[in-house]
Amino acid sequence: MVMPVAKGSTIDPDRTRAAILHEATQVLYERGLDGIGVAELCGRLGVSKETLYRHFGTKDGLVQAVLEARSDRVVQWLTGVVRQAGDPAGRLAALFGALQRWYEEPGFRGCGLLNAAAQHHTAPVRAVAARHLGRYLDLLTEIAVAAGVADPPRLARQLLIIVEGATAVADHHDHRHAGEDARQAALTLLAAARRS
Repeated sequence: MVMPVAKGSTIDPDRTRAAILHEATQVLYERGLDGIGVAELCGRLGVSKETLYRHFGTKDGLVQAVLEARSDRVVQWLTGVVRQAGDPAGRLAALFGALQRWYEEPGFRGCGLLNAAAQHHTAPVRAVAARHLGRYLDLLTEIAVAAGVADPPRLARQLLIIVEGATAVADHHDHRHAGEDARQAALTLLAAARRS
């Protein structure tokens, strides 16, 4: 929670902005972009509207910053997981293993970026979601290239469909098996692409 600055303390704008982003990420993921107004959001964050507007311009500015930061964090996390694994099959297994652990977290509510794009079908939010999916595609293309398949971009797109499909199923249906079932489908797809 962002706390008021103690009397005699120096305000650190970067630290304040980072603290607001951190707290807002949790609140907006939990409640949705439209599930909380600015006044309640500021109350939950422990900041004034003026502070929020000074750092982000508008609630939409905060939403965009939250989504961009979330995308950075998720992509860095998954890239790290994948790059620590060995061969392409091991990388896919590691990716879906990490996703399964995420699906099992108590606060899991699906892909925050795609949730946001579905809630706010506006150009700025859709652009952030598209960039996020593009970053996933880059990571999946790396795996496809390393596997030596004939058409890495196509395999990467197919794997992305499995990733996002598993995430949607885990959120709306049954999180217990989504990651494992997706892992098996991805490995089957990879094996078939290698034989082609």
